[in-house]
Amino acid sequence: MINLFHKRKYVEQSEETFWALKNLNFSVHEGEQFAIIGKNGAGKSTLLKVISGILKPTKGSVEVNGSIQPLIEIAAGFNPEFSGRENIYLNGYMLGFSREQLKAKEKEIIDFSELENFIDVPVKYYSSGMSVRLAFTIATSVEPEILLLDEMISAGDAGFIKKARSRMESLVKRAKGVVIVSHDLQLVREFATRAVVIDKGELVFDGDPNQAVDKYLNL
Repeated sequence: MINLFHKRKYVEQSEETFWALKNLNFSVHEGEQFAIIGKNGAGKSTLLKVISGILKPTKGSVEVNGSIQPLIEIAAGFNPEFSGRENIYLNGYMLGFSREQLKAKEKEIIDFSELENFIDVPVKYYSSGMSVRLAFTIATSVEPEILLLDEMISAGDAGFIKKARSRMESLVKRAKGVVIVSHDLQLVREFATRAVVIDKGELVFDGDPNQAVDKYLNL
């Protein structure tokens, strides 16, 4: 489903070249719930962006077989001058929806995001939580074969977080495969069927999620 070969990604700095990722080789198979864990700055989010196609590897290759939906920096695609309603259509088009499909989904998106009273207000006046709620609801209206998650939803009150997690769990069950980056080690133990540990851009463990968590705690 996802294959990575000798993958490297570097960031040029003033004095030297910094490799954010290096010498990573692994495959994610259909049906797996695959977790990526590591300390801050280990390269987890960079890896997820490379898998999603947001970033290109400097060396090596990534093969993805199936439609992919990255829930990464999900509010980044909003036009701040547009209203929430206009951004539903803007982001929906980018996700591949037709205008007719978006018209059919519009009310459900507005209702779920709890923004009925603000949907025609420019997004630049939204709080960060409001923006994330709307972006999350739009993004999870898609039925992807492969789902990429950078942490679980944490914006909003307890009631919204609860229903957002329920929506996410339903989406995960319908997807052919899931790749998640998380600092929630209990979530990794309960959710993942396989996990890798990344340290300083390199793969240091690949296997059982409980053993992966133990490895991470001993880094």
